Amino acid sequence: MKDFISLIRRFVPPYKKQVGLNIFFNILSAFLNVFSFLFIIPILQILFKTDIQKYEYIPVNTNDITSLVDFGTIKNNFYWYTSNMMDTHSGGTVLLVLGLFLVIMTLLKTLTLYLSGFFIVSVRTGVVRDIRKQINDKVLSLPLGFFSNERKGDIMARMTGDVGEVENSVMSSLDMVAKNPIMISIYLATMLFTSWKLTLFVFVLLPASGYIMGKVGKSLKKSSVEAQNLWGELMSQIEETLSGLRIIKAFNAEYKMTERFDRSSNTFRDMSNRIARRQQLAHPMSELLGTITIVAVLWYGGTLILSENSSIEAPGFIFYLTMFYMIINPAKELAKSAYAIQKGLASVERIDKILKAGNNIKNPVDPKPISFNRDITYRNVRFRYETNWVIKDVSVVIPKGKTIALVGQSGSGKSTMADLLPRFHDVNEGGIYIDDVNIKDASVHELRALMGNVNQDAILFNDTFFNNISFGVENASMEQVIEAAKVANAHDFIMATEKGYETGIGDRGGKLSGGQRQRISIARAILKNPQILILDEATSALDTESERLVQDALEKLMKNRTTLVIAHRLSTIRNADGICVMSEGAIVERGRHDELYELNGYYRKLYDMQQF
Repeated sequence: MKDFISLIRRFVPPYKKQVGLNIFFNILSAFLNVFSFLFIIPILQILFKTDIQKYEYIPVNTNDITSLVDFGTIKNNFYWYTSNMMDTHSGGTVLLVLGLFLVIMTLLKTLTLYLSGFFIVSVRTGVVRDIRKQINDKVLSLPLGFFSNERKGDIMARMTGDVGEVENSVMSSLDMVAKNPIMISIYLATMLFTSWKLTLFVFVLLPASGYIMGKVGKSLKKSSVEAQNLWGELMSQIEETLSGLRIIKAFNAEYKMTERFDRSSNTFRDMSNRIARRQQLAHPMSELLGTITIVAVLWYGGTLILSENSSIEAPGFIFYLTMFYMIINPAKELAKSAYAIQKGLASVERIDKILKAGNNIKNPVDPKPISFNRDITYRNVRFRYETNWVIKDVSVVIPKGKTIALVGQSGSGKSTMADLLPRFHDVNEGGIYIDDVNIKDASVHELRALMGNVNQDAILFNDTFFNNISFGVENASMEQVIEAAKVANAHDFIMATEKGYETGIGDRGGKLSGGQRQRISIARAILKNPQILILDEATSALDTESERLVQDALEKLMKNRTTLVIAHRLSTIRNADGICVMSEGAIVERGRHDELYELNGYYRKLYDMQQF
């Protein structure tokens, strides 16, 4: 109970008006239901002539509100009117009139039920939209370190399957709070008014059956968590298959991937079967418990009617049973809701792993203005992802307008050094300064606005050339985009496509060659016109012709710009103003190309290996 109330308080407050209207129409519907069936008693009494009392019409004072709502007066006048109809008309006519009355009451009741559902629809769709937006916004705000421990497919599963489960859970919770308890309360109050002895007997039976249902549903939450985790694994495998399709086919590994997927899919199916079978148990169990309760009520009510001093007559008992029967459906829905809520709470736990994830990359309370006029300085920087130090007491100065290259074998810390500058990660010890302002003291947005990135693997989006080049630059004109593309040697092949700059490039730029993707990535950086450029050398995987075009575009981009280069091909950084040679997280050599080569140390060894 506590968990689902917290669920409602968390997601439903923006829709208080719709929930309020839903509750109002649920209450109205329940009262109309009771009011229509309440007339079963006088109908049975008159038709079967069990009531020999003569009724006289009681005038109603329209100016007195109490007389208008007096139940005794309303009952007496209804009995009087029905008795007169029986005396002046045939029984069939009376039944037809009463039947039409019930039809009208049912029409009003179904109308209120529709209106209650009408207002809850916007809550359902709104809650789902809000949760997905929260997850998407959180994913965009989290640091890159969070995703090194998470699988993309699992995150996608949380945004789809888990959100769907929460939707069902929230709706079931709303039914519990706004519909079923209202109906059960009103029907129970009517039963209590009809016969308090029978109702007291029912109060003893219902908690016992509710306890049994609760015991069955309690184990569902744990199973649901396991099932959602398995679903996340399945989504991750699908994502990996789509991303690595070229390698899978190249290595004839289709059978291996099929076997892997089938194994996970069968495990998920078995888990889903166990959960679904337990859910299927809810309806037959509630049916059985309801039948046992009705039999018990029939037995006890029958003994009351057959006793000499009966507190309830046969027509009243039939009405009582009708009200009791009306409770069964809300009670069944209540049982189903309990199952759905347990499953939804399991999904909430998985969603909260994202929504409540900590973000150590935060803006300072009072950020300092940042401008770049002199240099970038790494001062005794130390950094680790978990336990082992990746960067060990590194100090580097990058003067404005100069190009500094980081070289070394894979795993030496080059990429980490570059990632620390735009605060993709924060240093553990030491600091990085731009003109003596610690980057931690500046706004993250202002810091990153100074920088542009060109990565080894060009990251493009399934959109047009124009939108990919203008990505991150608001209100860019077509002329500016074309000029950036020309500088990046991309204009000619863009214009050769069917729609020019409005041509779609496919998923991750799949319609383009490697060199074309890199030139679009460079054009994007040129349009941003950053003061600081971070290059994860973009030519290492290209053919000679593409490399020449990309290298030419890079040289234009780097001109008169402060550049930090992660160098893979050492031949491309011979003209760099400074080269830092890294090994195991530390700078072991530094200087220009000629100086390092003559030093005959670690750099020369790397350079000669590449030349060979």
